[in-house]
Amino acid sequence: MSMLRDLLLPFQSAFSDSRLGRERAHWFSFILLAIIVPFTSSMSSNLLRSLQTLFGLDVNARRFYLFMASTQLAWDRFWPIAWNLIPSPLVDGRLILALDDTLNDKTGKRIFGCGFFFDHTAKVNHPTYPWAQNIVMLGLLKPIKGRWACLPLGCRFYHRQKDIAAGKINVRRHGQVPVFQSKMTQAAAMILPVATHFSGHSPLIVCDSWFGNNGLWKPLNAAEPSIHLLSRLRSSTVLYAEPADAARTAKGRPRKYGDRCGSVTELATSLRGNR
Repeated sequence: MSMLRDLLLPFQSAFSDSRLGRERAHWFSFILLAIIVPFTSSMSSNLLRSLQTLFGLDVNARRFYLFMASTQLAWDRFWPIAWNLIPSPLVDGRLILALDDTLNDKTGKRIFGCGFFFDHTAKVNHPTYPWAQNIVMLGLLKPIKGRWACLPLGCRFYHRQKDIAAGKINVRRHGQVPVFQSKMTQAAAMILPVATHFSGHSPLIVCDSWFGNNGLWKPLNAAEPSIHLLSRLRSSTVLYAEPADAARTAKGRPRKYGDRCGSVTELATSLRGNR
């Protein structure tokens, strides 16, 4: 318990010294503790039950749910505190980050961040466009007790551009409609502060083929050339050979690409019989 106390106390410094701030700092620490302790699942109702039963806190249910749904928590101050608490974040001298997005299914029609998002992993008996929150996640890949783990380093709610244009209640924060940001822009906005925080190390971003393109690579490389991107190729990606170093005989700029080798699908089809 003393170790958990040492981990949770730094987060309280991010709250104000007012009465409400001290109360929120107290609740925030106990909610994190309720999530860590293997007492029940991390649903809000179960967390409230843990605070009341396990820790003996007198918590008003309405105020608790308002706190859990608050959009005023200073996450820009919380995340660097969490990064500082990670012991030995490097793996073989490398900072390995995982990037992906996920869907969090919901039922309430007025919940922040909800929309009809396409689920490319939907099973046969599940809707293709569920009512859910789409969250872009960034995590640290690190072996813990012999197994690989992903420690969260940041997240962003993704809002569809047409929902922002319509000014829907699900995208409003403090009554204001945000400016549209693509998932690539949100990912770059999370990766760059982490790279700056752990300066001196070359981050390796591991992502799927959706993020593994120039939409993410270009802003990252322009801001921090030491960042590397590891991803699968898309099946429609076309590969070209290196351009020949022959002397220039024609006007205009030299060739950027060499001979066309084919798309990933074409190459995989031609090489499949050689196994």
